[in-house]
Amino acid sequence: MITGGAGFIGSHLAELYLKNDCEVYAIDDLSTGSLDNIRHLRDNKEFDGRFHLSVDTIFNEEKMVELIGTCDTVFHLAAAVGVKYILDNPLSSITTNVLGTELVLRICNRFRKKVLIASSSEVYGKQEKGFLKEDDDITFGSSGKARWSYAVGKLMDEFTALAYYRSTKLPVVIVRFFNTVGPRQTGEYGMVVPRFVQQALRHEPITVFGDGAQTRTFTHVQEVCSSIASLIDNEKAHGEVINVGGQEEISIADLAKRIIKKTNSKSGVKFIPFSEVYTNDFEDMPRRLPCTEKLRSLIGYAPEQSLDSILDDVIAFFKTNAR
Repeated sequence: MITGGAGFIGSHLAELYLKNDCEVYAIDDLSTGSLDNIRHLRDNKEFDGRFHLSVDTIFNEEKMVELIGTCDTVFHLAAAVGVKYILDNPLSSITTNVLGTELVLRICNRFRKKVLIASSSEVYGKQEKGFLKEDDDITFGSSGKARWSYAVGKLMDEFTALAYYRSTKLPVVIVRFFNTVGPRQTGEYGMVVPRFVQQALRHEPITVFGDGAQTRTFTHVQEVCSSIASLIDNEKAHGEVINVGGQEEISIADLAKRIIKKTNSKSGVKFIPFSEVYTNDFEDMPRRLPCTEKLRSLIGYAPEQSLDSILDDVIAFFKTNAR
């Protein structure tokens, strides 16, 4: 079962399991997910009707009991996502991320089902050092900055999941994603790679927020799905927090230039101050670089697809599916 199964990561994870002859149940309220993401799963004769979607909220407890009771494994991916969405919807973001996760854990505990909880690199807060490790200390900004509500909410999800593991031995795995990208991701909620690619293909200015010196790594969604599918079945990963991210670090300004070159775009780069894009609730982090030693020690590999290859996939997707 996948919560957020019509979302970007959820749809790719569903496809992975369907190709492995599994029955997949998904629930999504389509607030940020899309039927377009899973249409090929529902229409594919190869999958023989093994994909089942419930368009509903995870707060429908009766439906959640039905779905979790039916399945062997649960991936909880449903969440408020994207900086823009979270700043625009601060209350519903907190409710979805904190109360939704507690409900999923409570029902999984009732049926003793394996469950993976999706967390985020955002929980590292104001850490700027390279190779962030799962047990690093964390510092957040002021509660007056709504931007930090997402990070704190995700950290609360982790605490709750770990409490279930320690108190009841619920088989739970927690993963911190670092900028997962790939085909079917939308730039609508502030995701930088699809936004840049779409602007470049339209020969519009590439809008870089801030001075562009901030650096990030990016991870192909297929490597993310392979990683979490391996983790959920590894008993040594139960009760653990694990980074899942790429290693190729790049500044946002250089990312824009690379996308312009790859698309042969006539676009230029336009720098926009954060104050003109977000409210005063926003605060950016200069760096996000994961240590993936723990992931590699558990499953024998970690995401390693090159940024060029990732960008090629995203560009090809948008060339074929103009949005």
